[in-house]
Amino acid sequence: MTAGEPGSDAMADHPGTERSTGATSLTPGRRLLWHAEDPRTVEEALGTSGSGLCATEAAARLSHHGPNRLRERQPPSPVALFFRQFRNPLIYIMVIALGVVLVLREFLDAVVVAVALLLNASVAAWQERAAERTVRALMGLVVPRARVVRSGKTREIDSAEVVPGDVVVLEPGSRVPADVRLTWTNALHLDESLLTGESLAVAKDPRPVEPDAALGDRRSMAYAGSVVTSGRGIGVAVATGDRTELGAIAELVEGEPSPRTPMQRGLEGFAKTIGVAVLGVSAVAFATGILRGNSVQEMFHVAVALAVANVPEGLPVATTVALAIGVARMARRRAIIRHLPAVETLGSTTVIGSDKTGTLTENRLTVREIWAGGERFRVTGHPPDAELLTEDDLSVVDVSRALHTTLLAGVLSSEADAVRRDGELTTVGDPTEVALLLAAMSAGLEPTDARAAHTPLGEIPFEPSRRYSASLRSRHGRRAVYVKGAPERIAAMCTRMLTAEGVERFDAEAVAAAGADLAARGLRVLAFAYRPLEAGPTGLQLDEELHDLVFCGLQAMTDSPRVGVRDSISACREAGIRVVMITGDHPSTAAGIARELGIDRSGGPVLTGAQLRRMDDAELREAVRETSVYARVAPEQKLRIVTALQELGEVVAVTGDGVNDAPALKAAQVGVAMGRDGTDVAREAADVVLADDNFSSIVAAVEQGRVTFDNIRKVTFFLVSTAIGTAIAILVGLWLNWPLLMVPAQIVWMNLVTSGLQDMALAFEPGGHNVLRRRPRPRHEGLMTALLWERSLLSGVVMAAGTLWMFHRELSATGSLQHAQTVALTTMVVFQAFQAGNARSTSRSLFSISPVANRFLFAATAAAVGLHVTALYLPATQHLLRVAPIGLQTWFTIVLVASSLLVVVEAHKAVRRRWTERSPSGGDDRDT
Repeated sequence: MTAGEPGSDAMADHPGTERSTGATSLTPGRRLLWHAEDPRTVEEALGTSGSGLCATEAAARLSHHGPNRLRERQPPSPVALFFRQFRNPLIYIMVIALGVVLVLREFLDAVVVAVALLLNASVAAWQERAAERTVRALMGLVVPRARVVRSGKTREIDSAEVVPGDVVVLEPGSRVPADVRLTWTNALHLDESLLTGESLAVAKDPRPVEPDAALGDRRSMAYAGSVVTSGRGIGVAVATGDRTELGAIAELVEGEPSPRTPMQRGLEGFAKTIGVAVLGVSAVAFATGILRGNSVQEMFHVAVALAVANVPEGLPVATTVALAIGVARMARRRAIIRHLPAVETLGSTTVIGSDKTGTLTENRLTVREIWAGGERFRVTGHPPDAELLTEDDLSVVDVSRALHTTLLAGVLSSEADAVRRDGELTTVGDPTEVALLLAAMSAGLEPTDARAAHTPLGEIPFEPSRRYSASLRSRHGRRAVYVKGAPERIAAMCTRMLTAEGVERFDAEAVAAAGADLAARGLRVLAFAYRPLEAGPTGLQLDEELHDLVFCGLQAMTDSPRVGVRDSISACREAGIRVVMITGDHPSTAAGIARELGIDRSGGPVLTGAQLRRMDDAELREAVRETSVYARVAPEQKLRIVTALQELGEVVAVTGDGVNDAPALKAAQVGVAMGRDGTDVAREAADVVLADDNFSSIVAAVEQGRVTFDNIRKVTFFLVSTAIGTAIAILVGLWLNWPLLMVPAQIVWMNLVTSGLQDMALAFEPGGHNVLRRRPRPRHEGLMTALLWERSLLSGVVMAAGTLWMFHRELSATGSLQHAQTVALTTMVVFQAFQAGNARSTSRSLFSISPVANRFLFAATAAAVGLHVTALYLPATQHLLRVAPIGLQTWFTIVLVASSLLVVVEAHKAVRRRWTERSPSGGDDRDT
């Protein structure tokens, strides 16, 4: 066809491209749904025919539509991304703090603040580049070569040259290069799990389907990225590049912003609170000092020093350290963290939206039940090393004739292969047929030996319209035909059946009841039959002999749940986390797996993609409150479900392994991808990658996420409480018209050296013993709870009172202001050492925690006190900090006074514990 032939103008004006809706506009007011149209109509609309396009027309369309590849989006430059991260309230305070310490010429402190700024900006910028890497991974799914018909001849071309209207040839093992409307098929089956989550290979048929059919039900379409598992097909390319379903997913991934994590929101709120407090305290101190007769210059330095002491510039560094420690601990538990904030967010998760295929299940069909000779058998374990059990859970010792023939028929009527070599099992072929071979091997029936003993004479391959397959075999000169297929189709061919007593009249009601029971539990059921033949028929006449068959039995299979997943889901429930299944698989299959795993214990309804399309956002928000199982869900619908849950205030983690999961993985607060069997697209879109593809690893990751946040909270409590103590002591001293308790250099020293070591060491706490037994913390709860603010104020008052008393005592006794200031500084340093211990747990007594459980904190506390002691006795630091040596008696008094903080906090913990026992919803006391 040339550009001037019929249909070419329509092609040029209306570029026959199918988006995720499956529709394209051909003429004003008309829309064409490719999957619902007759093949001839599709060919006419795209100006093509069975002989394909000519070279000239193909070149014109390539120029018009562009190459068949996903468009490369230009990401922001690394520099732009880096500077974008400074638009944050906490960062504003950090920049102010940096300016302050530079004014004071405290360059070591300036280095610490600057490092914190650079670390935070770098981590955030790295996180924002995830979308670009995701789209690059999507591009890797476009195959390099494709077979098309051009001018009546089949040619192999670069897949980038495929254009709408090209006639595409599909063969076993090939990947579909574009979205194709099928025009002819021969037993064509595609693996579409990449796009839909469907665990079974999908049979394709060129006949039109309903206009509102879900993506997984469009049997007349072959979508880009799918793999041909068996059979052959021919079709017309209707969409290429960005206009394919694969391209629509790429657009969803790129356009979906990553949500802010609870910790990020908490840090912003905390920064605003601290900013106001710092300005207020500094202003009050400055005004009070001036009114008391101090010089403006002196009070400016005091106000600035107070600001440095109260701005927790160590918090970003300690937060980054805590997250990095969490990353290392999670890696040891098979969870690889790609984005640091995901460590903490996992601990805040309230809902896990899990894909089924390959995540909750093994993505491998396995025969689980067999009905033969009127008896039921269970297959336990992992075939081919599984065990057959009777209904009474007894091992099958002697395989009955009915059971043996059922398994044999599955082997002989299948084209798959399963071979053991050097202890390794290799399987090739359709997943359903592989499952039949492995089930036979579990009963001691080796497919290779069985096939060698039964010589093939003819075959009838499976086709959707036929709904069965058959194989004619010969053994010792005797012929027999073995048949497998849909139960109702096989039953219609049978007149007899194998029972425990032998061959008897076919009991249609018993077979139908057994099949219905298996199907109701979400199992895929196949029936098996055979017929001995006297002589004569060849493969060409085989279909004429498929009557008067002897029914053997039923085999029921499913994509088996992964080992340990049920226990993990139970652990999630105990931790207050709701698990929901979101899959593209069939509703009955999804419901059966959900019941087996305990996801849907009430047997509630399954919400399908078709139902989702009819819901507006408000209706969907109501539906997701109760729904636990979603089936036949398209990628954009999975994204809607995640968004609806988030709008209800849930912190959502999404697991998945396919391209269809990528948009939801990116939109969720935490995206969890499978590392071993997952696609590059899913891994690049995710925050967490499970190295062992085990859902159970998520539970371990949630536990560590909670420990990480607890540690960040401990650091925050320590910094806030010590800052409050310092601020109260200095302000009260000014109000009492006393000399300054500490000079600015001493405040900076205490803030940098003593608390600066211990706050980082708190990030190494191993965690409490009740981490997975408490409810997720409220989404809008900040870094500091009411309990921690209460304890911070109480601790601050104790530290301030002790410091003021020691200052006044030494000033009255010695008359030396420098000595009194040294004692005040040292008292606060020792107070901080005790407070670091108090911060290790919200509710547990410090005396019940091993002092070496966190060796880093033990060493950091010793180092902080040791550095301070050294500074008191070295001439250089004595001059720099304006400090003086302290006698042994004074040291004893300081330690005695500072230890009062332990008594007060321990008493506060004890009161809170008793309050929690009386009120189980007390919450905070159960944290750590």
